[in-house]
Amino acid sequence: MHYMAAHGLKRARPAELIPGTVSVITARMDYLPAATFVNPGEWQALEFSRLQRPTEGIVSVYARGRDYHKIMRSRLQELSERIALHVEKLGHRAFTDSAPVLEAELAARSGQGWRGKHTLLLNREAGSMFFLGEIYVDVALPPSEPVTQHCGTCSACIDVCPTQAIIAPYRLDARRCISYLTIEHAGPIPLELRPLMGNRIYGCDDCQLICPWNKFAQRSTLPDFDERQGLTGQQLVTLFGWTEEEFLRLTEGSAIRRIGHERWLRNIAVAMGNALRASIASDAAIRTSLQARAEHPSEVVREHVLWALTQRTDST
Repeated sequence: MHYMAAHGLKRARPAELIPGTVSVITARMDYLPAATFVNPGEWQALEFSRLQRPTEGIVSVYARGRDYHKIMRSRLQELSERIALHVEKLGHRAFTDSAPVLEAELAARSGQGWRGKHTLLLNREAGSMFFLGEIYVDVALPPSEPVTQHCGTCSACIDVCPTQAIIAPYRLDARRCISYLTIEHAGPIPLELRPLMGNRIYGCDDCQLICPWNKFAQRSTLPDFDERQGLTGQQLVTLFGWTEEEFLRLTEGSAIRRIGHERWLRNIAVAMGNALRASIASDAAIRTSLQARAEHPSEVVREHVLWALTQRTDST
């Protein structure tokens, strides 16, 4: 990603990002909503079942509640202040997905878990359904020992990836990753990848849902990550109908708001095109909704709407 590459080696050299840094404290925070089923495999099966309902938009589990950036950073700041009570003149800076920081690698080296073949961090007691954060400090702390890897011969995450973005164990091509395409990527989504995105409109959890270690994923104790109404199980036509004002209001305090209304419509248009290809009963409602955006001011939205409208024709 450009914003990471632009900072060069600062990603791997904490003292260059924050001068004076001597140690890094890493932390993780579970985010499964409190209402998540607790029986092993049950919540993953429920999430996979959403893929069988092509008129329903799928938002990644982590983004269904409040924006984790603010929550995690606030808690890290509080932890920093508590540590400072015991360390004279402590210099510190907290991060959570907010700077060119190699979060997963730092967490792995500090013993929080190991890097799975999908490149995410895995923990034996918590799977991978958690956020990571760091505190850069200017005091030397005893280093934690890394843990051993426990993926073995499993390749489930590689096999399940819809766009084959995991090109080899521990190697991810972000340009093919649905999470990258729907969130970070600006402009048109590559034509060859659109049919593979299905009804995923914000992020993708497939490589985590299939991972055997996520039978140990922990539910969050924070109400912040409870699913907000209107984002889970919602019809694409409803979501596509949101005006920009409605989008901003209904995603206030959510990580989704960061992508803006244009990308929101772009992503949903792709999902609607894929629903048309599936030849479902509600084709008429989807086509009518798409046609209402055919003259949208954004060239990107117009182009994806046009693509979507051709999908039923192309599939017959």
